[in-house]
Amino acid sequence: MDTSGLAPRRAAHHLLQQVTTEGRLLSELIGAGALDHLEPQDRARAQRLATDTLRMLDRADRMLKPHLRQTPADHVMNALRLGTVELGQGEAAHGVVNAYVEIVSRNPHVGRLKGLTNAVLRKIAAAGPDKWNAMAQPLLPGWLRQPLVAAWGRSDVAAMEAVQAVAPPLDVTPKGDAGAVAAALGGKILPTGSVRVTGAGQVSQMPGFDTGDWWVQDAAAAIPVQLLGDIAGLSALDLCAAPGGKTMQLAARGATVTAVDNSATRIARVGENLRRMGLKADVRTDDAFDVTGQWDVVLLDAPCSATGTMRRHPDLPYAKDGSEFGDLIAQQETMIDHALTLVKPGGRLLFCTCSLLPDEGEVQIEEALERHPALTVDRAALDRPGIDPAWITPEGGLRLRPDIWADIGGMDGFYMAVLTKPA
Repeated sequence: MDTSGLAPRRAAHHLLQQVTTEGRLLSELIGAGALDHLEPQDRARAQRLATDTLRMLDRADRMLKPHLRQTPADHVMNALRLGTVELGQGEAAHGVVNAYVEIVSRNPHVGRLKGLTNAVLRKIAAAGPDKWNAMAQPLLPGWLRQPLVAAWGRSDVAAMEAVQAVAPPLDVTPKGDAGAVAAALGGKILPTGSVRVTGAGQVSQMPGFDTGDWWVQDAAAAIPVQLLGDIAGLSALDLCAAPGGKTMQLAARGATVTAVDNSATRIARVGENLRRMGLKADVRTDDAFDVTGQWDVVLLDAPCSATGTMRRHPDLPYAKDGSEFGDLIAQQETMIDHALTLVKPGGRLLFCTCSLLPDEGEVQIEEALERHPALTVDRAALDRPGIDPAWITPEGGLRLRPDIWADIGGMDGFYMAVLTKPA
């Protein structure tokens, strides 16, 4: 471990640079080995620091603004952001200031700004955590905040931002007895049956991981499959299966499952998780549009903006800019139409997206019903334990948002609806 703290801070700075200047996602960077050169403890520290800074980026920028005549180069600005977050969290000023001055000084293009870095961070340190904690909660970037405000209103978006400003607890889906899993993990059973654990450590070291008693899955993501009710003995297709949480739910509920994803790497991970859980599915690498056949149940967790997952992935608002929304919405429409060809007469299509945008949820179902007048929405499917009627939308879907259960950590944003094909 780097006792000086420089190595994990340099790694966190690299991650922040890649997200904010190159539009890369943390999961992509870490998966590609960006932190592999660090010892496990430093690796965890670097990831936590980068994630915390992205979660608090707007607050850090507002804290820094009075001390900057103009915004410095990205390399310097990101060092200042990281240092500001650390100081706001109560880290010792000496170590923080020295580390980020060193990081700036090592860059030949901006090394001359090490004096600026030193002066600004010392002013931030003098203000102390009290000033940091007194500042307003961070806001989402304008490109995303504007469409969310248009959809839900300013007060509701502010409530979502308040939840997303706090690191979320860990949710797991029990394979069997939720009570036993909750007791083993020191967690609490949520109204919908997931188990929530606060202060969780390394997931792979938690009781029940190796023995396949549970898998990690946000409580919101665990609800769609519950809408299908008793599916024991039915054939089920998970059309965009990775990362596999819903595939495992289908298998655990007794369905004969086919899991498809177009990424060989990601579908291999699904297979590994199934084996760990002692569950079975026919796992295939294939493009969704090349899949043929018919199933009793088809699950389409369609590619989307992923705006509902920002509380766990605060890099998303800074790695993206919304330019892909139009293409994603068009793709979802064609995927719904193709998925319906894979549903047996009398069978069901479960459509869901981890998006907060109505165009990727409510509107998709409204338009699908217009294109396919014989389809019906299974409203009775929403009558499940833990589901609040207030979450039900006019067209018969379910809308989940981060500000639901805000007092216990919220949940991811999700939309879901069950469509029944005529017999």
